[in-house]
Amino acid sequence: MNYELCIVHYELFLQGGSMEKFSFVIHPLTLQDYTRKFPAAGYLPDFVLQGMARVLPPFKVSEIKGISSAWAQAEGEFVCCPLTSRQLLQLPAEVTLDKIRGAVKLAARNGAKLVGLGALPSFVSEGGRLIAKEVGIPITTGSSYTVFIALEGIKEAAKLMEIDWAGANVLILGAAGSIGSVCACFLARENRSLTLVARQRNKLEKLAAKILYETGLAAKITANMQEALGEADIVIAATSALDIPVEPEALKPGAVVCDVARSRDVSLKVAGKREDVLVIEGGVVAVPGKPEFNFNFGIPPGKCYACMAEVMILALEKRYESFSLGKEMTLRQVKEIGGLAQKHGFKLAGLRSFGKNLTWREIENIKKKNYC
Repeated sequence: MNYELCIVHYELFLQGGSMEKFSFVIHPLTLQDYTRKFPAAGYLPDFVLQGMARVLPPFKVSEIKGISSAWAQAEGEFVCCPLTSRQLLQLPAEVTLDKIRGAVKLAARNGAKLVGLGALPSFVSEGGRLIAKEVGIPITTGSSYTVFIALEGIKEAAKLMEIDWAGANVLILGAAGSIGSVCACFLARENRSLTLVARQRNKLEKLAAKILYETGLAAKITANMQEALGEADIVIAATSALDIPVEPEALKPGAVVCDVARSRDVSLKVAGKREDVLVIEGGVVAVPGKPEFNFNFGIPPGKCYACMAEVMILALEKRYESFSLGKEMTLRQVKEIGGLAQKHGFKLAGLRSFGKNLTWREIENIKKKNYC
């Protein structure tokens, strides 16, 4: 089919095509995030906001419009689970699950055919399984596309920093988790030196044994995170810890760090104290069409996090199924969602660091610091 005919078909489709509907459950990372939706919340003391978050029911945040590819169109909404990251991890399980369950049910009542869960809601609900058992709608956590985009970003960053990809010392923090473990399995096929860190040593041993069996690579496991950070050329941080594990003093000069976690794994101090390391965010995606999110969640217009993008991709593909569910993930899933994303025009939205877009000049300056 020639280009002009493709354009005609596309325009006809946009005029008369069906609309696929999805929803994504977000939550405030901190109490201060409430000001994005409710500016007056900035005048309230923290203890009042904490109490409000406990009693506030899930609510619709905004409508999502303008997502389109050559194959389909989709629209949706953001629904808020009112609990902060700290509350989701520290409150009793029945409280957090009830809030997440309520958000998913609200999305279903509003017409969503598929619901995406953010990182922490999926974590506290056993990768969404505890919620999926009770609601009559497919759920996906976004983990598969998060891994795909994180790997795309870290490879691009390593290339720009002139790091030998195959020969680099690669460290994965949170390797026992769903994202960390599948990153390890993927990288073991491409890198010759891999170190795994997590609190659960027995899970690390099982993962290392799996990697050895499948790839022949003997991955190192360690509990000494600080020493491992000092030796790593590439760091993938994918923990769910509230305490920030990566401090500036620990990092090797010239290292590339990919912070996949939504509750930040890398201390903000790194930005001010280590001009010789490159820290990137793990999952910002350019969305096809003319997307309107009608809500400021901290990144530029037309872009979203990879976990959000996964539910959009599946809606465009009319794949109304629990694609990424539970704490286990496969390389097949990662490759499949990556292929579907490319089909519909989703792609890595450049490199970002501590909430800002990185320029070529900034990356060059980081390299120069290591030549001095």
